[in-house]
Amino acid sequence: MIEWVVKIGGSLFPNDAIEVAKTIEGTKSLIVIGGGEFTNLIRKYDEELSLSEEITHKTAIDSMDILAKLVNDKVDSTQLAKSLEEAQEISNKGLTPILLTSYLLEENDPFEASWDVTSDSIAAYISHLINAKLLIVTNVNGIYTREPTEEGSKFIGLIDAITLLTFDETSIDLKLPSLLIEFGTNCYIVNGKYPERVLSLLRDDSDNFNFEYTKIIGD
Repeated sequence: MIEWVVKIGGSLFPNDAIEVAKTIEGTKSLIVIGGGEFTNLIRKYDEELSLSEEITHKTAIDSMDILAKLVNDKVDSTQLAKSLEEAQEISNKGLTPILLTSYLLEENDPFEASWDVTSDSIAAYISHLINAKLLIVTNVNGIYTREPTEEGSKFIGLIDAITLLTFDETSIDLKLPSLLIEFGTNCYIVNGKYPERVLSLLRDDSDNFNFEYTKIIGD
């Protein structure tokens, strides 16, 4: 069975995202990839044109598929999947499935169209569907009290999702904490610029946890 859903942030594309996908070969993981600059462009056009929430939601999901295809093209150990059943078949063959999320959400999208919902929440939903653990791989070490570059910003290694609901903006989307509470599940956040950190968490190799990462408690 697939044990982990690994959400690779679009901010890591191209090189870091590709390297993470290569590194997690053989870990029984399913990859969900964020939309990165493609989604940022949609946000920009939305600000200029006041597009409908439904179309920005759907096109942002389409942008996830674009990056999924681009990453898959560069990694021999991955294969694209249009469904969770196909993802499991791919995993059974020893490959790492990369989910084309638009196909899954076309059939059953539980989210209201909003910029509060991004690939983080989608990955949490997918991990809930297949009863897998969730790891969010981003371009910072985890959760901070404020923007990491701001003076006085402090890193948070462990936080409960209820507390996180009071934060205005972090390295995850605004909807994720409430989903973790609803699903009764935890989530890990790690810096994908260091693929070996991702691998250590997936392997539960606590002897190598000499790095910063955040665990969000939702259960």
